Amino acid sequence: MKTHAFTLLALFSVLLGLAQDRVTGELFATRSEIIAQNGMVATSHPLATQVGLDILKKGGNAIDAAIAANATLGLMEPTGCGIGGDLFVILWDAKTKKLHGLNASGRSPKSLSLEYFEEKDFTKIPAYGPLPVSVPGAVDGWFELHGKFGSLPMQDILNPAINYAENGFPLTELIGHYFNLSVNRFMASELPNIRDTYVIDGKIPKEGEIFKNPYLANTYRNIAKGGRDAFYKGEIAKTIAGFIKEHGGFLSKEDLASHKSEWVDPVSVNYRGYDVWELPPNGQGIAALQMLQILEGYDFSNIEFGSTEHLHLFTEAKKLAFEDRAKYYADMHFANVPVDELISDEYANKRRELITERASKYDAGEISAGETIYLTTADKEGNMVSFIQSNYRGMGSGMVPPKLGFMLQNRGELFNLKRGFFNTYEPGKRPFHTIIPAFITKDNKPFLSFGVMGGDFQPQGHTQIVMNVIDFGMNIQEAGDAPRWDHVGTSKPTGEPAEGTGTVHVESGIPYETVRGLMSKRHKVGFGLGGYGGYQAILWDDENRVYRGASESRKDGQAAGF
Repeated sequence: MKTHAFTLLALFSVLLGLAQDRVTGELFATRSEIIAQNGMVATSHPLATQVGLDILKKGGNAIDAAIAANATLGLMEPTGCGIGGDLFVILWDAKTKKLHGLNASGRSPKSLSLEYFEEKDFTKIPAYGPLPVSVPGAVDGWFELHGKFGSLPMQDILNPAINYAENGFPLTELIGHYFNLSVNRFMASELPNIRDTYVIDGKIPKEGEIFKNPYLANTYRNIAKGGRDAFYKGEIAKTIAGFIKEHGGFLSKEDLASHKSEWVDPVSVNYRGYDVWELPPNGQGIAALQMLQILEGYDFSNIEFGSTEHLHLFTEAKKLAFEDRAKYYADMHFANVPVDELISDEYANKRRELITERASKYDAGEISAGETIYLTTADKEGNMVSFIQSNYRGMGSGMVPPKLGFMLQNRGELFNLKRGFFNTYEPGKRPFHTIIPAFITKDNKPFLSFGVMGGDFQPQGHTQIVMNVIDFGMNIQEAGDAPRWDHVGTSKPTGEPAEGTGTVHVESGIPYETVRGLMSKRHKVGFGLGGYGGYQAILWDDENRVYRGASESRKDGQAAGF
């Protein structure tokens, strides 16, 4: 009897750990998928999702809705994004039935040289202050998307964010947490204009309290009226450049005026009949493709989700891909990145042969030749947008130009200061980027638009989502809610070498049996806090002719449709 009671108690404890008792679906799922016919928006903030839906209902398309939602997130989630940062997009155009890729990342200042860092004995570019600031590419990205695919006037698209910036909105739980941490840290460092922009009535707003940003409202208004040139060639550019120069930086009016986004062709691998698409470098998207190529060589119909074998094979594939990431991924206008070879079947077969039953350390392959928000939208015409945007390191560099309402990014921190590497710093070069949108097609039709936030974790997150859906049969809400793991410690594009075999950080939903099994394979295993990303997705259900949306519980987000 005691044994039976103990078993029931143990089972009850496990169920408590899952936090809810669902009648259908996986026990770890937080809710059902959202299903709608006419349009869908999934973002990391419910109000931004509603803004995107309102744009669709007013006759705008998925591109208009994505821009409107991003502008709203730049106000409401400054801890992850804003017009001081960059963006990347993969877009399915229903008219041409074709995928398009946009790289809207900015370049390093042309007057800042590698010799400057060498003369001052920098071993890496600092995270904060004026030196890591590169050209912010987001606004140009908006207008490139709008000019090619947009429908509504830009004034209509930006009006909701302008109204919220002027009238205020309540901070959500997770954003409020990070907002207070970041603003307090920047104020303690006495960085300029932080208090003037982010402190209301003498205090930093907390969860549920109202935040307003009239400076950003005015900046958005000027952009809506004057277009992208208002940002890159007008008073805004003059203010940014003057501010950075005043504080010892190098970003100039000329750097801003000469900025241009680039339309690029997405690249793909076929994973068990599904084409998984990423953008080529300077981002890290092809790391997910390299991982999938290696993992496709294993039969996961006989491997249980979350098992020791699953996590071991995944981790070894990640380590192999990330060593190549550190060596080869960089701005392709400055480096001959061997993308086709890196994602080829032949190369994956050679790399897979290196995997054994034990945790290992790897070198990059030899080839002949280097904080964020994610949103996705879809409309009744069939257009789907996979859209990611970021300042890096949460709010960014700490550099807030006076009376503009936003912080500049610190992406320049991700250059390598050692000579002779693909990602070595050069003037006018785009830094290695962590933010990556993703897309899946099936039989040349759109299937899934998705992304996972979280710095270096993102290729791992993409690969986990793809496997959850394709290998383990999860719906897209379950795929995002499923417990995750994050391997850290491989070599970095900034030049730091691998830390032995690294460490696997697991979420609490990964069973101890798996942890013990990984340890027996000589993996170091630990826990991480908040490093497992945040996910949104929209799936096109071609059989029922409906969209299915998902937004996971690790963030404050929401998926909604009509």
